[in-house]
Amino acid sequence: MSTATARMRALLGVPGSTLRGLPQLCECHGCGLVQRSRDLQPGQIMHCERCDTKLGVRRSNPPIATPLAFCLTSAVLYLLSITQPVLTISIYGRSRTITLFTGPIELLRDGWGIVGGLIALVTIVLPAVVILLMLGILFGALHHRLPLRVTAMMRWYDRLRPWSMIEVYMLGVLVAYTKLIDLADIQVGVAVYALAGLMLTLGVTDSTLDTDVIWSRRRVRLAHRHPVHRPFGPEIDIHEVPPPPEHMVSCLSCGLVCCSPTRLSCEECVGACPRCGARLYRRKPDSVRRTMALIFSAVVLYLPANVLPVMTIIKLNRGGDHTILQGVGELYDAGMLPLALLVFFASVTVPVLKVLGLCVMCFATWRGSANRLVLRSKLFRIIDFVGRWSMIDVFMISILVAVVHFDALANVNADAGMMSFAAVVILTIFAADCFDPRVMWDAAGLNGPAFGETRSPARAARAERAQA
Repeated sequence: MSTATARMRALLGVPGSTLRGLPQLCECHGCGLVQRSRDLQPGQIMHCERCDTKLGVRRSNPPIATPLAFCLTSAVLYLLSITQPVLTISIYGRSRTITLFTGPIELLRDGWGIVGGLIALVTIVLPAVVILLMLGILFGALHHRLPLRVTAMMRWYDRLRPWSMIEVYMLGVLVAYTKLIDLADIQVGVAVYALAGLMLTLGVTDSTLDTDVIWSRRRVRLAHRHPVHRPFGPEIDIHEVPPPPEHMVSCLSCGLVCCSPTRLSCEECVGACPRCGARLYRRKPDSVRRTMALIFSAVVLYLPANVLPVMTIIKLNRGGDHTILQGVGELYDAGMLPLALLVFFASVTVPVLKVLGLCVMCFATWRGSANRLVLRSKLFRIIDFVGRWSMIDVFMISILVAVVHFDALANVNADAGMMSFAAVVILTIFAADCFDPRVMWDAAGLNGPAFGETRSPARAARAERAQA
């Protein structure tokens, strides 16, 4: 074991020396089914045999050169987006130009520093971080043996990439532009085109990156033999007979399936991944309870987010407060039906559907229901994907607050509803991240007796009554 690996395990404070890799197996993180992995040809995709979750894909492009080219392009476009103007507004002979920094700064001055910091984090800081992480990953992958620092970069990139919301910010710019057309003369700056290009290059970088090729350059200690169930039994070849499920765990970061000679806990940390060093849990700890706590908090804030005004628009001492639904109505009255439907769906419908969907999944898990498990797994993937798109209104308000700042002529100010709405979006994102869809299949008894201790209370009560 290398010094760097030993240092990482010491920092984690968990035992990891007994875990061995099983690269011939893979676990579906949507349903928990452990199955044989296949050697994919370029362009092929592997799906789960049970819930149809995508398990792996082999890219047909060069695995390092192509994403590296697009990532370098992203770096150039990012520099343009933060140094060039986003919008320039002219009203009654006065003009104002804004950049990406202007919105967060104005919100901070108006007393909404938390929301301003959040916007700066997801539109300025994290895009730069994910670009630098990807550059470090790709340059490190040029080595024949993947350095340990690259595995940490891969873990952090996987965690932070969803929080880089350039795509959502672009839609916020579009909505703000439509609201400003009737108010003043608007000129689109170079930064908007740079952000549009950055949105595309970041997406292409992800779609051309072959993580399996990168992880294959990291050497791990492999398992060749494993003891059978009975004490002091002979060892068997795991290539012929896989280990018992209670002896296996998969890494959520790199996907490596590991085995241990001893039975592993279902809720506690069982060690460190021998390939990437991440903490290993057979299931996310306290998944259902943490999800329900976050959902409850989001429901409490959802009512003020829709009732309270999110912004105040004043033009020549005329105007008033605007809620989210009033903003949708204004877009509809202006004849922009597609944009009105988009904002309504992202800002009103998506939070409600996310809360209802997660509640249904948590309740079905508690009941131990086996009905429509595949549908529920697909629903969770949709919920996990669309959550961040609800930030459109928050970005739109930050742009309007920044650009419309002309004292008595015209002003846009943020209100308390924006704070509540931003909190709802963040809480629902965290709720989806805390939920482990595999527990739905565990509670239904479809992942074997290894997860008997995670069986739902309702199902356990029914089993006890049946035995009585």
